Amino acid sequence: MALREVRIQGDPVLEKVCRPVEKLTERLEVLIDDMLETMYDENGVGLAAPQVGVLRRIVVIDVGEGPIVLINPEIVEQDGEQTGSEGCLSLPGKAGIVTRPNHVVVKALDRNMEPVTVEGYELLARALCHEIDHLNGHMYTEYVEGPLQDVDYDEVEEIEDEE
Repeated sequence: MALREVRIQGDPVLEKVCRPVEKLTERLEVLIDDMLETMYDENGVGLAAPQVGVLRRIVVIDVGEGPIVLINPEIVEQDGEQTGSEGCLSLPGKAGIVTRPNHVVVKALDRNMEPVTVEGYELLARALCHEIDHLNGHMYTEYVEGPLQDVDYDEVEEIEDEE
């Protein structure tokens, strides 16, 4: 496994629609492992393939319940509403208020190319929507309500440690 460079907003790859995965090759298996390692190293809860420069429909997510790998994910159901702060590894140090569905159902393939359905509420629903947006060339900044805020995640961690 290896860390991959996370592309930053403004990189044209982040504005492109990704191609579906037809066959899981050894190269794509390595990509998935690298994406997981990169996501954890960057303290993220999700990462999409275009964020590491690969235009394939693959996302990895971990909201604290273990890693989820989704290939060719598609939101098939959504309801409810949640509004909250959202950030992105492709725009470090920034966050904004975004309204997303509170519940989503996603159909995809797992890393064995087997069909899987993932149902997400709250943070997982937000992460699923956020990462699938990346596969379609969109970033959360398109949906931000009000100005982006500067965020120092090291400072947040220090405050949490003190409590």
